[in-house]
Amino acid sequence: MVIICSLLYHQSMTKIAIIEDDPVISQMYRFKFEASGFEVQLANNGKRGIEMVKVFQPDLILLDLQMPEMNGADALEIIRKNEWGKNIPVIILTNMGEEESPKKLRALGIHSYIVKANLTPNQVLKRVQEALNIT
Repeated sequence: MVIICSLLYHQSMTKIAIIEDDPVISQMYRFKFEASGFEVQLANNGKRGIEMVKVFQPDLILLDLQMPEMNGADALEIIRKNEWGKNIPVIILTNMGEEESPKKLRALGIHSYIVKANLTPNQVLKRVQEALNIT
């Protein structure tokens, strides 16, 4: 019975995809979100992020912009072209100022834009909870 309850709880967890090339930052956010009850998966570049999102089907994506192999804006463009990725809320989490970011981001339907250096992990968690309507 404990196993069944555990599986049911696991299946109902809110899923967060973190697409970030800096392992220290991605692990920090993984720890923060898992400690807050989220299921988290990581990808370290845009190409891997697309594949992970397609399979994992997260409830929200935290997306860095400057990454090797494929940047975040190009990855988001591909995600948005597919039925499985059209409506997933995306929060850009980068150190690039919003005025420096690719213009196409707003047209791709991002929920919000966060400069990593400006917010603590607790503040980012709060923004994610707001985006998902979790109090």
